[in-house]
Amino acid sequence: MADRRAAGELADEVLGILQAAGEPLTPAVVRERLGGDLAYTTVVTILSRLHAKDVLDRERAGRAYRYSPVADEPGLAARRMASVLAAEADREAVLARFVSGLSGEDEQALRRMLGEADGPDGAGGVSGAGRG
Repeated sequence: MADRRAAGELADEVLGILQAAGEPLTPAVVRERLGGDLAYTTVVTILSRLHAKDVLDRERAGRAYRYSPVADEPGLAARRMASVLAAEADREAVLARFVSGLSGEDEQALRRMLGEADGPDGAGGVSGAGRG
């Protein structure tokens, strides 16, 4: 089984194909773009699991579905980070540890973004970030 992929590798590959496509794809098309060596049911299972994790949207296309990513790569990473944070009881402690582990460059970028979000009207909040 030298060709067997590591856990998560296939899902990442499927997500990459969908992001590169720029349009919703059926499982058959995803399978073809993967090289066609996987069983159709395997591809459907991967797509269904990604949909259940809210990583993919889907729409009916005859008897099948067409799948597309809910966000680009940075958006998906931000969703994962928000999900981890939401699962923690002490969100402030998690954020403090996260920020203390940032590189100087990343910390400066975050400070810049937070400064821009606080703008002259004092509204606060980072654009597109949910609170709550």
